[in-house]
Amino acid sequence: MTAPKFPESILQVRVYYEDTDAGGVVFYANYLKFLERARTEWLRDLGVNQSALAASEQRLFVVHSLDMSYRKPARLDDLLTIRSRITRLGRASIHFAQRAERDGELLAEGNIQVCCVDAIHMRPAELPADVRAKLKFIQE
Repeated sequence: MTAPKFPESILQVRVYYEDTDAGGVVFYANYLKFLERARTEWLRDLGVNQSALAASEQRLFVVHSLDMSYRKPARLDDLLTIRSRITRLGRASIHFAQRAERDGELLAEGNIQVCCVDAIHMRPAELPADVRAKLKFIQE
């Protein structure tokens, strides 16, 4: 049985002065913010509003785990392309593979596992049916 395939999402992010460190390159932790923005905008494009989900169903998405590799530095004013794809859809989790590129050149990449939790008890909770349906809809 082959794993389901999900189309890729693309978000462009400009590097601002606030994103850089004393050496003039993007501070490593800021890549995590760029990847977070890409995941959030992808969900928003699918019609998943995380604020509304928290209010109506008491469900939140939290990062459970990640692994990152940094290849080359990004610098002030660079326009980065953040590529995201879902590699696995679990009962209460979504696994993402994400890449930060500049002009097609890989700068950083990572695998991020995001879990759905109950907002009150902060315990794992099944993905809401409508969110699951939207994610299954984009499967190829």
